[in-house]
Amino acid sequence: MAVDPSPNSSAGGEQAAPKPPFKDPKKKKDEKKEEDLSEEDLAFKQQLELYVERVQDADPGVQKFALESMRKEIRTATSSMTSVPKPLKFLRPHYGTLKAYFETMLDSDLKKYLADILSVLALTMSAEGERESLKYRLLGSEEDIGSWGHEYVRNLAGEISQEFAKRQYDDMPLDALMELVQQIVAFHMKHNAEPEAVDLLMEVEDLDLLIEHVDATNYKRACLYLTSSSSYLPSPDDVLALDIAYTIYMKFEDYASALRIALFIDNIQYVKQVYTSTEDLLLKKQFSYIIARHGLALELDDDIAADDDDKEALQDIVNNVKLGEGYLTLARDVEVMEPKSPEDIYKAHLIDGRASASSSLDSARQNLAATFVNAFVNAGFGQDKLMTVPSESTSGGSSGSWLFKNKEHGKASAAASLGMILLWDVDNGLAQIDKYLHSNDNHVVAGALLGVGIVNCGVKNDCDPVSCLLRVPTGAVISLFGCTLSHMEFCYLFIFFQALALLIDFVNKEDTIIRIGAILGLGIAYAGSHKDELKVRLSLILGDPKTPLEVLVFSAITLGLVYVGSCNEEIAQSIIFALMDRSDTELNEPLIRLLPVALGLLYLGKQDSVEATAEVSKTFNEKIRKYCDVTLLSLAYAGTGNVLKVQKLLGICAQHLDKGETHQGPAVLGIALIAMAEELGLDMAIRSLEHLLQYGEQNIRRAVPLALGILCISNPKVNVMDTLSRLSHDTDGDVSMAAIISLGLIGAGTNNARIAGMLRNLSSYYYKEAGHLFCVRIAQGLVHLGKGLLTLSPYHSDRFLLSPMALAGLVTVLHACLDMKSIILGKYHYLLYVLVLAMQPRMLMTVDETLKPLSVPVRVGQAVDVVGQAGRPKTITGFQTHSTPVLLAAGERAELATEKYIPLTRVLEGFVILRENPDYRDDH
Repeated sequence: MAVDPSPNSSAGGEQAAPKPPFKDPKKKKDEKKEEDLSEEDLAFKQQLELYVERVQDADPGVQKFALESMRKEIRTATSSMTSVPKPLKFLRPHYGTLKAYFETMLDSDLKKYLADILSVLALTMSAEGERESLKYRLLGSEEDIGSWGHEYVRNLAGEISQEFAKRQYDDMPLDALMELVQQIVAFHMKHNAEPEAVDLLMEVEDLDLLIEHVDATNYKRACLYLTSSSSYLPSPDDVLALDIAYTIYMKFEDYASALRIALFIDNIQYVKQVYTSTEDLLLKKQFSYIIARHGLALELDDDIAADDDDKEALQDIVNNVKLGEGYLTLARDVEVMEPKSPEDIYKAHLIDGRASASSSLDSARQNLAATFVNAFVNAGFGQDKLMTVPSESTSGGSSGSWLFKNKEHGKASAAASLGMILLWDVDNGLAQIDKYLHSNDNHVVAGALLGVGIVNCGVKNDCDPVSCLLRVPTGAVISLFGCTLSHMEFCYLFIFFQALALLIDFVNKEDTIIRIGAILGLGIAYAGSHKDELKVRLSLILGDPKTPLEVLVFSAITLGLVYVGSCNEEIAQSIIFALMDRSDTELNEPLIRLLPVALGLLYLGKQDSVEATAEVSKTFNEKIRKYCDVTLLSLAYAGTGNVLKVQKLLGICAQHLDKGETHQGPAVLGIALIAMAEELGLDMAIRSLEHLLQYGEQNIRRAVPLALGILCISNPKVNVMDTLSRLSHDTDGDVSMAAIISLGLIGAGTNNARIAGMLRNLSSYYYKEAGHLFCVRIAQGLVHLGKGLLTLSPYHSDRFLLSPMALAGLVTVLHACLDMKSIILGKYHYLLYVLVLAMQPRMLMTVDETLKPLSVPVRVGQAVDVVGQAGRPKTITGFQTHSTPVLLAAGERAELATEKYIPLTRVLEGFVILRENPDYRDDH
C-alpha cells in the first residue's frame, strides 16, 4: 500500500476521510433561495411563470387575460418601493423571453399592453444606457403614467433627459418626448415633487411649461427651488430660472417676492411692473422699504402713483428719509442711547499693566484711532463724548478741543467723524457740521466736506443740495433768498448752500486735501445714483493732465461708486485714458491700485459685460496690467458664485512670481468675492484659503485674512475666528495687521465677546507697535459698530439680495488694506469711512398701516434650509419669542408669533408693514 504523503494522516497509517464533492457556490445560492421562499411566494412565482407562458399563447383572449393579470399584480406591488417588488423579482429571468416575443407580435392593443409591462420590467432589468423603459413606454398605450408608481416615473424622467440630449444632437423629432414630459411634470406637481419636475424641465430646456402646472398650493416650493438652484446654473440658464420664478410670483400675486427677484436680476422694468400691478398703496409702501434697503436709486413716476401725495410718501420711503428715526427707535427699545467713549470700548482695566504705557506712545496716532472708534461705536446716534459735547461757557467747546488733539490729516478724519455720528440725520447733521466749513484749517474743511457726504449716505433729502448747486451758478444762490421763507427754512437753506458751495467749488480749489474731501463726500452721498452732473464734473478732472494723482484717484473712485454696476462706457474710457497717461513713477505709487478698483466697480456683478474693457486693459503698462486684469475679473463676477472664475483665480495664486508683482493679492480677494454668493461655495473658499496660507507666497498670505474677512463679514464663524487669531501673531507685520482688521470685519456690529477679548489681548501684545495698535483700535471700533445694532453685511432679504453699494464700499476699503502701511496707516485713513456704504441696522421693525412702530411678538431663530422639502417644514429652529423691534444676527430668521396681523412681505427684515387680519378672532 502506498504511503499517504499527507501530513494530516495519522502515524498508524490510517487513511484520511474522503473530501466532500465540490459545489458551485452560485448554484448553491440559487437552490437556497428556492428553499427560502414560502409556499405562498412559490405559488405566486409559478403563477407569474404561467402568465408568461400564456402571453405567448396563440389565442388572443388567453393573451389578454394573462397580460391584464400580470399588469394587476405589478401595479399593486409597485405602489410602494421600499424594496424590489416580488413580481419584478420573479419576472427577471423571463424579461428576455417577453422582449423576444414582443418583436414577433403584430401591431395591436395587446402589443401595447405588453410594451407597458416591459417598460416597467426594464426599471430593474434594463442594461445601463439602453433606455429600454422609455423605449417601451413610447411604444405602449397612452394611459395614466402615475398608475405604475412614483419610482417608475422618476426612472422614466432620468431616461428622458438622456434621450433628449441624444435626439437634440442628432436633430431628431422631440414631440413624443415632450408629450411624456407634460404627463410626468403634471404627476410630480400633484405629488409634492416640485424639484423633480423643475429638474426635468431644465433638462429638456422647457421651463416655461412649469407656469401651466403650478397652483396656489405648490408655487412657493417650486419658486424656492428655482431661485436656490439658480446659484448653481450656468449663464444664461440662471437668469431664465429667475425669470420663470418672477412670472409665477406675479401670476399668484406674491408681489413682494417678485420684487426681490426683479432686484436680483437688476431689471428696472420688472420693478416698475410690480408697482403697477397693484392699486394697494400699503403694498407699494412695503415695496419702497425693500427698495430702500437694497439701495436702488429709483425715481417714481405717475404710472406708479398718480396722486402727488401718495407719490411723495412712497418717494420718501425709497429715499430712506425715516431710516434714522427707525434706527433710534430700535436703540431706545434696547436701551443703548447712552453715548460711549473709546475707553468704554478698550476696557483697559481688564488688561495687565503694559497697556496703560501705550497711551503715551505716538499720542496723535492714538487720538486718531480714538476718533475712528468713537465714530464707529456712536454711528447714527447723534451724540457722543468727543465731538458733540455741548459747548463750554467760554472755550470753543470740547468738540473743537478734541479736533485739535489730532495732527494735519488726522483733523480731516476727526471732522468727518461728526458725519458718522449724525449718520442719516441730514437736517441736524448739516447744522452741526456747518461750523467746521468756515475753519481756516484746510484739513478741517476737507473733513467737514467728507462729513457732509457721510451724513447724506443712503438718504436722499428733499432739498438735494448737491444737485441744486451743480445746476445753479454760484451767483444765482443769492436771488433765492428773496423768497418768503420761515426763519428755520432760511437757516437750513443757508447751511445747505454754505456747506455744499464748497463741494462745487472744489474744482477751483488749489488745496488737494479739500478737493479730496469734497470728491469723496460726493461719492459717499451719491453712491449708486448715476448722477449725470457728477459724471460731467469729475470726468473733466480725470481728463486734466495737471490733476494731482491723489485727486485723480479719488475722482475715479467716486465715479465708480456713483455709477456702480452701470457698465458706463464713457466713464470707463476716462479712467482707462487716465491710467494710460500715468508715468512710471506714478504707477509705483501705492494709491494707484485704486484706479483699477474704480474701473471694476463700474462692472460690479455684471459678468460678461466686462470683457471689452478687460481686453483694453491688456494694453496697459506692465506694472499695472495684471493687477487691472485680475481686479476687473474679480469684481465683474463678485457675488455670482462662478466656479470657473474661482478656479482661474486659484491658478493665478498658484504661480511663483518675481518680486514686485502685486496682482495675486486682488486674486485672493476675488476668490472670496465670487464665492460669497452661497453657503456651499463660501465653505469651500475658506478651505481653499487655508491651503493658500500654507503654500502661498508672502503677498498671497497678506491678502488671505482680508478675504476671510469679507467671506464672513458681520458673521463671526468660530473656525475663521481661530485662523485670524493665529494670523494676528504672524511674524510678517502685513499679515498680522490684515488679520487684526479682519477680526473687526467678521465681528462688525456683533459685540462678540470672544473677539473683543482677543483684541484686548492684542492691544497689550502690540503696545509698542503704533501701526498694529492702530489696527487693533479700528477693529475694536468695528466689533462694537453702532453699539451692536449695525451690520456691514452686503446681503439682505434672507441672504438672497446683494446690495451693490454696500459691496462697492467694502471692496474699496479691502483693496486699500492690501497696502495697509502706505494707505490706511499713511495719510488716507479717511478711506475707512467708505465702510459707511455697507452700514445698515440689523433689525426687524414692524409698523402699522400709518407707518408708526407696532410692537408684536415674533419668533427669532436659526434659519433652516427647507428647499426641496415637501409639506410645510419649520423654517427656523431653536427660536425665542421677542417683541419687536428685534435684532437679527447673521443666519437668523424671524416669523410672526401672532395671527392678529398679516405681514405684507414673507421675509421679515428691516421695516415690515403689518395689516390687521380680518379673519382673526381673539379667544379671550
